[in-house]
Amino acid sequence: MAGLDGEIQTRRLRGREIPVLRPLTRAAALASNSGLIDNSRRTKASTKRAAADDAGSRAASNVPSQHAKKRAALANLTNQSNSASTRHIGSTSKSCVSAASGKTRASNCHAREVQQAQLLPPKVTEIQDEVVQIPNTGRSSLGDSSITFENDENVHPDNGSVSDSLSSQDSKILQPSGNENKTVASLERKTQNSLYISKGCNSRARQGAIFEDYTEEGGWSTKNYLDIDNHKDPQMCSAYATEIYDHFRMAELKRRPAVDYMEAVQHDINANMRGILVDWLVEVAEEYKLVPDTLYLTISYIDRYLSGNLVSRQRLQLLGVACMLIASKYEEICAPHVEEFCYITDNTYNREEVLEMERSVLNHLHFELTGPTTKSFLRRFVRAAQAEQKSPTFQLEFLGNYLAELTLLEYGFLRFLPSMIAGAAVFVARLTLNPAQKPWNSTLQHYSGYKASELRECANAILELQKNTKNCTLPAIREKYRQHKFKCVAALVPPAAIAPEYFIDIE
Repeated sequence: MAGLDGEIQTRRLRGREIPVLRPLTRAAALASNSGLIDNSRRTKASTKRAAADDAGSRAASNVPSQHAKKRAALANLTNQSNSASTRHIGSTSKSCVSAASGKTRASNCHAREVQQAQLLPPKVTEIQDEVVQIPNTGRSSLGDSSITFENDENVHPDNGSVSDSLSSQDSKILQPSGNENKTVASLERKTQNSLYISKGCNSRARQGAIFEDYTEEGGWSTKNYLDIDNHKDPQMCSAYATEIYDHFRMAELKRRPAVDYMEAVQHDINANMRGILVDWLVEVAEEYKLVPDTLYLTISYIDRYLSGNLVSRQRLQLLGVACMLIASKYEEICAPHVEEFCYITDNTYNREEVLEMERSVLNHLHFELTGPTTKSFLRRFVRAAQAEQKSPTFQLEFLGNYLAELTLLEYGFLRFLPSMIAGAAVFVARLTLNPAQKPWNSTLQHYSGYKASELRECANAILELQKNTKNCTLPAIREKYRQHKFKCVAALVPPAAIAPEYFIDIE
């Protein structure tokens, strides 16, 4: 059996027979070894190629084909250029290693392929062409920037989607520089240059630039009146003050109560009852320390409601309480509760009645609670009256407020607009404090919109209230302004009359 070719040879060793392999020739051994080496190399190469293909497929699946290069370039231009060249060199070097049989041949192939890679054009050029292809916003230029094809080699002349907001200098900045900081800085500059800022904002950069007659010495002034707005304080909204008060002048006509509702609508109440209610509400406002605007809005809501609803005298006080509750919620930071208004009426009305009247008032007013009152105009007119004074005093302001609040008691003052009452109150207050000086000037005429002749009737009526010629027995307002915190303006002696020459209009 040991001499046959197709059979396994055996040898006896220490009493046991063991198989003996046939001896291989040198050529067969070399052939088998080379086959194993080729198979291992082929397996490694196929594995690496598959990994590269998987990476490329993942990139293609995550990014759309037409925007894949654009997003990679915006993420990091420097890394993108380096990675592209590295992949190209790596693939060629691997092919050289697989084909080489020695270290010398592999190094020569690697050096040759590196030289070829350096001669190749950078692949970032294609990416950069897509980066600058942003939609055209329709603006012709920003900061006189434009794109010229002669200065930019990466922009094609037939590309119609290039925005005019990018300049040729910004396009050159997108060239790969190998420095990541420079690339990020170039992108930031490109973004800032692409921002659109209206040219009209430059003229308003300095507050008050809309005024044409500005002088560094005299400030904001025109021909014959002084400027009263504080342009240095942005909270004063001086640029919008004129438009705001123009809106007030239009709104006071829309939210105006009827001037004859006592005769046309009401049958159970009269003007004296209304005056008593207002005098009591003044005391309530003082008791709860409400702001003056709350009192003025309360009287306005009462008059507007009485202009369209019949109210009995038993429910007149309930109407006043409900209107003050609404005004407190509108103006006050911490408004009194419903129970407090019930208490102030000595529990004449319960909580449900107050809330029912509140709903009735809101439905009648259609929730249009914002409206200019005499106090709204009085603030600006007092400021205009003190424009000539170097050190304004509170006496003029307190006296103007006192005269304006006296008009709340009188039903007959509904025929005057709140702006006219405010102007006439300032007129009489200036006359009271300084009878020798003309009470109306060009500054007041400009900011109030009234000439002196237009204030004649209202100013005379306010002067009669100040002198109390009708012997009014409602003391709340007079006692309020006799206090020292209001400079005792109610104790000032009013002028006997207003001279006719004070009502001559200013040219």
